[in-house]
Amino acid sequence: MDRITYIREQEKAYHDACYREHGLFEPGSWLHKPVRTVMELMAEFEGREDLRVLDLGCGIGRNSIPIAEALIGRRSTVVGVDLLDSAVAQLAAYSRKFGVASIIRPVLSSIEAFEIEPGRYDYIVAVSTLEHLASLEALDAKLAEMVRGTKAGGVHCLVVGTGIGEKDADTGEALEPLFEINLATTELLALFDKHYAGWEMLARTVKPLVFDIDRQGRPVILASDCVTLAAKRPIG
Repeated sequence: MDRITYIREQEKAYHDACYREHGLFEPGSWLHKPVRTVMELMAEFEGREDLRVLDLGCGIGRNSIPIAEALIGRRSTVVGVDLLDSAVAQLAAYSRKFGVASIIRPVLSSIEAFEIEPGRYDYIVAVSTLEHLASLEALDAKLAEMVRGTKAGGVHCLVVGTGIGEKDADTGEALEPLFEINLATTELLALFDKHYAGWEMLARTVKPLVFDIDRQGRPVILASDCVTLAAKRPIG
């Protein structure tokens, strides 16, 4: 089995278990609330009636559903893209539960395979997903596609892990991080500089994070930098 296939199988097992054990917006996991920056950026679209939102790696709707709730009564669509059939099925179910099924369009696809039409979206969100593209070349190409796919005045909110390390929580043994792409923070920031030249920077932060996670019953400590970029495409 090649490295990418192995990593994606492990990530599928982790997320499937998380989705079984934790309900959306219930305390006890990272699913309990949306990302604050994602929601704060919705203020950029006040007064706009016809919005097109893209959530890449949407999972079961942690961000997609609150965004859709904020758009009730407007002529708007939230496209949620995820690689896992379990995530897409639950996104559809939660959309019905929270009364936003008419706004959300679930799509089963890898991020690499999902085609972003030029000039299509007002708001593109990618939270903890771009590090799971297959390669640096794929990430570079997808960022370019995301930029092309954004309308004038549109906004991106990206949250990416960099400098990722994993170790056994009991023994301290260093483990290979199960992420397809593991850039140094400076490398990712340089990539952002390349693709977002000329855009208005609304936020650009780097925050060290440490998590306790489970890898097939093995307690693991995951440490990384969390890089957040919020940028707005010029109108002129």
